Amino acid sequence: MKKIILVILIGCCGLVNAQQFINSGAIEFEVRTNNHRALGDEGMWVQMWKDKIPQFSTTYFQYTFNDNKSVYKFDRYDEKTKLPRGFGISNPEDDIWYNDYATGAFANYRYILGDNYLLTGEILKVDWKLSPNETREIAGFNCRKATGIIFDSVYVFAFYTDEITVSGGPMGISGLPGMILGITIPRMFTSYIATKLQVAGVDVRTIVAPQKGKKKEFESIRKDVAKVTKDWGSWGTQALWNMSL
Repeated sequence: MKKIILVILIGCCGLVNAQQFINSGAIEFEVRTNNHRALGDEGMWVQMWKDKIPQFSTTYFQYTFNDNKSVYKFDRYDEKTKLPRGFGISNPEDDIWYNDYATGAFANYRYILGDNYLLTGEILKVDWKLSPNETREIAGFNCRKATGIIFDSVYVFAFYTDEITVSGGPMGISGLPGMILGITIPRMFTSYIATKLQVAGVDVRTIVAPQKGKKKEFESIRKDVAKVTKDWGSWGTQALWNMSL
């Protein structure tokens, strides 16, 4: 009997030791947007743009993280669905999102309205409600569902894993007990899904706050964008939300 108990204990210890928690690595996110839905139906120019751009576009971003810091950058387009340069108010090829989750601060390099800015401020706070019984596998990880609200009324549906201990996620969305690997924002007609995780050989020295660009408080540039896009209808609202993430 003692031998049987000893074998069981050894087996249990082996299971515990086998479970690995990740606090450093690089995640590829596939970002898919329904551009025609995002444009809405207001104005003659909307149909003109719909005739020029693909209904769906797919872009890939690289999210590198180490402990409580991360950087999120453009990686590549799906060339078949690439939008023309100059469409919208920003250009993802130039943008860098840097987050320090320990201090709750961000420093982003963003191309907005024809100029490059270094924006600083507090990381977006999301009002999350957990649904631990709803699960989904993403990039090989078992993820739990959470529902959040941003910008007062915009719902965010996320899936996160506690196997990655950093409380982060793509762009400025974070705040869950683990890494967010999937996000859907229905009112923005956009989804962010992790396709793969790299742990070995990741150069965490790339996780540094951007330094270039005109320095400006985030709330200040947000007000400027709101003025420019106020007559753009649905697309103006989408543009403002996108630059606020």
